[in-house]
Amino acid sequence: MFYRFALSLSLSLALPAVSQAAEPAKPKQLLLISFDGAGNNELWQRSRDFAKTTDVRFTYFLSCSLVIARADAAIYKGPRRKAGRSNIGFAQTSEEAQTRLGHVWQAHGEGHEIASHTCGHFDGADWSVSDWKAEMTSFRSILSDAWSANGAPTGEPEGWKDFVAGIRGFRAPYLSAPGSLFEAEKAEGFTYDASTVTKGPQMPSETRGVVHFGLPLIPEGPKQRPIIAMDYNLFIRHSAGVENPSRTKEFEARAYSAFRAAFDRQYEGNRIPLQIGLHFVEMNGGAYWRAMERLVSEVCSEEDVGCVTYAEAMKEMDARSERESSGL
Repeated sequence: MFYRFALSLSLSLALPAVSQAAEPAKPKQLLLISFDGAGNNELWQRSRDFAKTTDVRFTYFLSCSLVIARADAAIYKGPRRKAGRSNIGFAQTSEEAQTRLGHVWQAHGEGHEIASHTCGHFDGADWSVSDWKAEMTSFRSILSDAWSANGAPTGEPEGWKDFVAGIRGFRAPYLSAPGSLFEAEKAEGFTYDASTVTKGPQMPSETRGVVHFGLPLIPEGPKQRPIIAMDYNLFIRHSAGVENPSRTKEFEARAYSAFRAAFDRQYEGNRIPLQIGLHFVEMNGGAYWRAMERLVSEVCSEEDVGCVTYAEAMKEMDARSERESSGL
């Protein structure tokens, strides 16, 4: 009996161990932080300075009326609107517009992405394809000529017009996304849309040649009710859209808790990209910006986390698909 046991043991020691198949490494957890409007120059500076201290690259959905000086407002005419109208106004002066253009160009050079949020921030829910195309054309033409239109003393940066022509991302104001929008995007050279809403984080999908990223519903608050992962929606829920800075710490804590839980759920699960949207407005005393900055500071330095632009996420998704199809 002992002999058979000893023989078995010696054989097991002599033979090489059979290695278990290694589990495939999880892909990076992607976090996409975006800003709609991209107006306030102080917040441009704040976001760019913050990005330099953390491993994050933002997507700025720019509204082009904000690079038009108020005195020149009539150069813009939105679909079905009179010339010189905009739901978000214009730059107060050409100097303000020049400063904003400088931020746009510097952010581009720093690896951030500039995408389109139209010009006048109108609700295009009932717009035709031709209406959307007209607004998209206005965006490119106004942005392309913005340096000279504002009399910038240093002139237009070399490569500016190529940069504008290369803008490929789009988010509709008010997240109004009729079918006509997607048809117009394809015709006007946009490769992705970020205007829709999904029931929780979902992988981007392609329709009519345009990749769709949907802002997710995430649980929030004591009752964990779903809400769009965007500062404005939190602002409406927390204070009915009325500024209440006396509760800013409370609102910050709630927003951070919702952001962090949504991130952890994906990080520990299937690693679907998480999107969070903000505006260039410090709602409720800046609660939602601070919540975002806390999350970014905590997670973006991790090796298996990528805090990236939408354009970078598309490349990562393509690479991930190739790895999965090849069995790697």
